[in-house]
Amino acid sequence: MSSAPFFTTQAPPSTPPAKRLSGSPSPFSCNLQQPDRLALLIDKSRTISQLLQIHAVIIRHGHENHPILNFKLQKSYSSLGRLDHSIALFSHIDSPNVFFYTAIIHGHAVHGLHRQAVHLYANMLENGVQPNAFTFSSLSKSCSLEPGMVLHSQAIRFGFGEDLYVRTGLLEVYARGGDVRSARKLFDTMPERSLVSWTAMLTCYAKHGDLDDACALFDEMTDKDVVCWNVMIDGFTQHGRPNKSLGLFRQMLEAGVMPNEVTVLSVLSACGQIGALELGRWLHSYLVNNGIQINVHLSTALVDMYSKCGSLEDARLVFQNINAKDVVAWNSMIVGYAMHGFSKGALQLFDEMRNRGIHPTDITFIGVLNACANAGLVTEGREYFNLMSDLYNIEPKIEHYGCMVNLLGRAGHLQEAYALVKNMAIAPDPVLWGTLLGACKLHGNITLGEEIAEFLVSKNLANSGTYVLLSNMYAAAGNWDGVAKVRSMMKGSGIQKEPGCSSIEVDNKVYEFLAGDSSNPKSGEIYRMLEEINRWLKAHGYAPQREIVLHDIGEREKEQSLEVHSEKLAIAFGLISTRPGATIKIVKNLRVCSDCHEATKLISRITGRRIIVRDRNRFHHFMNGSCSCGDYW
Repeated sequence: MSSAPFFTTQAPPSTPPAKRLSGSPSPFSCNLQQPDRLALLIDKSRTISQLLQIHAVIIRHGHENHPILNFKLQKSYSSLGRLDHSIALFSHIDSPNVFFYTAIIHGHAVHGLHRQAVHLYANMLENGVQPNAFTFSSLSKSCSLEPGMVLHSQAIRFGFGEDLYVRTGLLEVYARGGDVRSARKLFDTMPERSLVSWTAMLTCYAKHGDLDDACALFDEMTDKDVVCWNVMIDGFTQHGRPNKSLGLFRQMLEAGVMPNEVTVLSVLSACGQIGALELGRWLHSYLVNNGIQINVHLSTALVDMYSKCGSLEDARLVFQNINAKDVVAWNSMIVGYAMHGFSKGALQLFDEMRNRGIHPTDITFIGVLNACANAGLVTEGREYFNLMSDLYNIEPKIEHYGCMVNLLGRAGHLQEAYALVKNMAIAPDPVLWGTLLGACKLHGNITLGEEIAEFLVSKNLANSGTYVLLSNMYAAAGNWDGVAKVRSMMKGSGIQKEPGCSSIEVDNKVYEFLAGDSSNPKSGEIYRMLEEINRWLKAHGYAPQREIVLHDIGEREKEQSLEVHSEKLAIAFGLISTRPGATIKIVKNLRVCSDCHEATKLISRITGRRIIVRDRNRFHHFMNGSCSCGDYW
């Protein structure tokens, strides 16, 4: 039977035949001459050594051409990682039937040799061997969307279009290829659905951001295993909804489903996104108390979580206890040091890593360049940037250029930063332009800022950050006509400013605040504490920075606007909700403003509290009236 156009390529050359296995007597040779007994032993073999001994017995007793034994040997060799032996056996078969073809196709598919699996299928059709249901379900693991559609048509032509396993495999093909509509259509027409098909459909929705549809489907399921829960938890984590992810994790535990390594990795990532340190610590304890081996992958995830949740001490402790540190582990610790502003520690760790012979990656240099940017180390930053390509043959990516623009711009080298952007080997993105625009605002270079903003608007690259930064520059210069012009442009483009949001974790629960928020049940207590804070600040000489308010309003209105910024509300909530002396940790989605930065320094001195704030760019550790950033951020 001729194949479809896609399946017309030749089969791959076979591996040279393996030598016959013979020699000393095998412990399996006694009373095991019957093929059915040998077949049973093959099924029970768990190591390659056992399988080789059984193979030797088969040859010694003249069963080397027995179809069932050869089929089982071929399949077992593949499952134990010796695909070469499996191919050698297949190459000795004069007229392989569908079972032999299916076994060798399956072996290539599970080992990631997808092109070879498809070639074998083409060879099978060319030799007139008709596939069965297992052929299609095995081959579906190797198909991308376009050949998968051809495979679907062939499954129907050969009469296997309604088979549960075949349909489930095809569903996975459509899901992987992003054809959500076809996947759902196939799912809806299945007369019965396996747990695998439910999971495949869930994966399709989470992977492509259709989280509401995924939730609706998940709620319909009566039988949910750990894989289903993992798909949902990871989907919300990957798409920036960590609170929902953590909520699902709690439901999973209440349902009595035991988490595995995949679950833990997703939940730790969610904890890091919102700064849920206590939940992250509980999860760490859960691993230890349940005897789950904390391998290098879990350890690295813990380092990343602790760093992002503000506990660099815990991150450092986990890192030090990793026995075989790979480059990913080193990168996590270097990035952790950099984001907390401990630039010297990050660079020392980079030197130690190189001295141990570990080759840095592009991620390593993002951490190193960020460390330089946070400390204003311009000369060192230039050297590391050049080191990437000169010594390690790593071509700079957009993130590395962003680090350099941030470093140069904040240090006042605006023209050098501008020249770097214009002469980049790759096209700059809006984030990079926004970084340069922010540097223009910082140093009051309105002329260059206007030039950049006009360019972005003309190229349809402007986003809310572009307009806000330009408005900030006009407001700082008292140019309220310019501010009004920018706001008119934003309104005309339908662009809205991203609202500032601050979160704080108390008693394993994360609370979020917007500016002027009154939705918290303790809102009355929060605002009374805020009034108390304002009295403390004024008594210590604090003067509100009214000039940063981007509205042409009265001075008292500007002052009131500053008093209810989201991070101040979160701090007030932390003061009334935690024991005296406890550290307060805040996560903010935007860069902390200069007024809140100055106020938080004073609050830390007045209350004797350590206050840690993670903003969009970095961590600020406030203690005894000073900040770890040295007022350079």
